[in-house]
Amino acid sequence: QVHLAEPGGRLVQAGGSLTLSCAVSKRTGNSYAMGWFRQAPGKDREFVAGISWSGGDTYYADLVKGRFTISRDNAKNTMYLEMNTLKPEDTAVYYCAATYPSYSGSIYPGEYNYWGQGTQVTVSS
Repeated sequence: QVHLAEPGGRLVQAGGSLTLSCAVSKRTGNSYAMGWFRQAPGKDREFVAGISWSGGDTYYADLVKGRFTISRDNAKNTMYLEMNTLKPEDTAVYYCAATYPSYSGSIYPGEYNYWGQGTQVTVSS
């Protein structure tokens, strides 16, 4: 069983930066690929970024490419999302998620098995 937890929500001004973290608590020895998704009010949950178990492969949605960086520290069982040059349209609830290695980089929420509770990110203009 995998438990994912993201710390509390944040408010940041447009153009600013913010780093989200996701702590993974796992009771099995399985390796997981992971990802970040976000969901704005009235919109579907959308893929933001993904990372393979080793961290050697990363994937990004076009909307965040060049501004966001995903990384992980397996020794600390933690994944990160560094967000730079934030825009008001980045405002959403951000979720971390875990999936089996064969789905590494998947953009589909249905292919992720475990989810964090989500954390609100608000970017003010």
